[in-house]
Amino acid sequence: QVQLAESGGGFVQAGDSLRLSCAGSGRTNYIISTAWFRQAPGKEREFAASIDSTGRRTNYADSVKGRFTISKDNLKNIVYLQMNSLTPNDTAVYYCAASVGGGGYRAWGQGTQVTVAS
Repeated sequence: QVQLAESGGGFVQAGDSLRLSCAGSGRTNYIISTAWFRQAPGKEREFAASIDSTGRRTNYADSVKGRFTISKDNLKNIVYLQMNSLTPNDTAVYYCAASVGGGGYRAWGQGTQVTVAS
């Protein structure tokens, strides 16, 4: 099993930056891909960014492309999401998820709240 724990959320002003962290534990060597999803109030959960196990392949939703950067530290088993130029539309609970053994994103963290004030 893989356990994920997010941290780094908070309350910021529009234009500010935040860095989220997703710490993995357990069978992290079986992780194929790690992603960040987010869910805004009253909306469905949506994909934000993903990174493969090597850290060389990344993918971003159009809504965050150019502002968010996903990266990973394999020695520490941490995946980061650097978020710049935040807007109120980025307000959401951000979740980290892992695809273990190629079976889809089935391991999820508890989420961390990001609130951006205008």
